[in-house]
Amino acid sequence: MNAPDTPQKTGRILLVGFGPGAQEHMSYRARAAIAEADVVIGYATYIKLVQDLLAGKEVIRKGMTEELDRCNEAWEHARQGKTVAVISSGDIGVYGMAGPTYEVLLQSGWRPGSDISVEVVPGATALSACAALVGAPLTHDFCSISLSDLLTPWPVIARRLVAAARADFVVALYNPRSGRRTGQIVEAQRILLAHRSPDTPVAIVKSAFRKKQAIQLTTLAQMADCEIGMLTTVLIGNSSTFVGEGLMITPRGYANKYAELGGETVAGERAGRSLSLGLDGWKADVRERLARGECAAAIAEFFDLPVSEIEAARLP
Repeated sequence: MNAPDTPQKTGRILLVGFGPGAQEHMSYRARAAIAEADVVIGYATYIKLVQDLLAGKEVIRKGMTEELDRCNEAWEHARQGKTVAVISSGDIGVYGMAGPTYEVLLQSGWRPGSDISVEVVPGATALSACAALVGAPLTHDFCSISLSDLLTPWPVIARRLVAAARADFVVALYNPRSGRRTGQIVEAQRILLAHRSPDTPVAIVKSAFRKKQAIQLTTLAQMADCEIGMLTTVLIGNSSTFVGEGLMITPRGYANKYAELGGETVAGERAGRSLSLGLDGWKADVRERLARGECAAAIAEFFDLPVSEIEAARLP
């Protein structure tokens, strides 16, 4: 009599972001995902940060430039029916392993709903962890830009820096400097200074919430002279960011509507309504300026917009 077929065990890939590294900042799901894994794959430094969670597991350590090897290892082990945790500090979907893993899987023929399931476990990314240590620099619009040109051409990075600087975003710089890449942070400073005050506040945070944590508060003019490395995230304020009592704060914008925080609205504004220079209001303002005889070029310079946008606002 033939033995009944044994059901094939389906594999799983858990893409786990475990936050800054300190266990109190690791999500419950991240800890559970690592506990469920048969195999844990990660950069050697990440493995060290979760070493006490790895008893009895197969551990595969990879180097800094071996990201695709990690993806392929995860795929091969999952095909054997194992549960594999690919781990990253921060959020695995932010400059992490989630993207390349999905790329490798799709190129290998994997599709959602197949025998191998994939789950992304989010974690607190470096910019939010670093921001928490220095105050509230990300309260208004911000962007992140990696200065690593290992995979991205520098002209692309420079174009993004210019756009972010002109648009007055708070900017988080990832991978700002390494032993080999020393000039990128200097060039980024030069680009930003073309559009921002030298006194713009800057926070430089190394190893947030880890043993070697270090924080420097400085200015854009002095930024490149500070101690900066690969474990550092640089937070650069916008035109309204200030430092008070050692805290770096970017206002949310209440001053555009209220005379005092929690007080009466300023003339022409209403609580709970778009600003007078909101989506429709700014066009009305343009038409009033044109009616007063201001030229489109001068108005475009005032709003820091192309003249074509000003011309388009002529129509109600």
